[in-house]
Amino acid sequence: MDNIAVKVNDLTVAYHKKPVLWDIDLKIPLGVLMAVVGPNGAGKSTLLKAMLNLVKPLTGRTFFWGESYQVNRKRIAYVPQRGSVDWDFPTNVLDVVTMGTYGKLGWFKRPRKEEKEKAIEALDKVAMLSYSNRQISQLSGGQQQRVFLARALVQDVDLYFMDEPFQGVDAKTEKAIVKLLEELKNMGKTVVVVHHDLQTVMEYFDWVTFLNTILIDYGPIYKVFTEENLKKTYRSAIDSFYKNNRKVI
Repeated sequence: MDNIAVKVNDLTVAYHKKPVLWDIDLKIPLGVLMAVVGPNGAGKSTLLKAMLNLVKPLTGRTFFWGESYQVNRKRIAYVPQRGSVDWDFPTNVLDVVTMGTYGKLGWFKRPRKEEKEKAIEALDKVAMLSYSNRQISQLSGGQQQRVFLARALVQDVDLYFMDEPFQGVDAKTEKAIVKLLEELKNMGKTVVVVHHDLQTVMEYFDWVTFLNTILIDYGPIYKVFTEENLKKTYRSAIDSFYKNNRKVI
């Protein structure tokens, strides 16, 4: 148990009485870089949200280092999907990243020079330092994603959850994200990423979870990233595709 960062027990989530996740049991070891993959509607984003108490499960519990999220929330960072954020909020890039320090600083204390320096360093790591004073609504999608990653970085936590960080980004941003993920892993951090590109799973990650409402399999890439698990996870999507595209002779 000492080497387990996250343990999920009997987790079930439903929207409007329709199960999105069903009886999930999952253990995530310390220090892994893990992709969560599955077809659209498989419950990948919901899994992250349910672990973090952002969605209330019907059954089940999640433990972080053997304790509740409330006990360990300052050790955890979450990067949501870019589309779920109000980018018209009137603030600039540096302020958004500095907000990442509030968890440890406290909401009623003003950021000190130290917090500002951490924010600047994080922006530099994701190649966004020159945009520090730019309004966030004026950024491209890839630039906005890098700002969100910088904000997670300044939190300096032990566990990172990222929901589709590569979605809709350019090649430059993708390289910056990959480099950041590698740095976090080398620092001993645990990183869980909802990911959609199966072609890069083996290149970017060392662990993978296959999910399609139920948990298909999880573990080290070399053990579980198999043709059998791919077919089990994506079969319904493949069958639906062929059914809808079958030629009538």
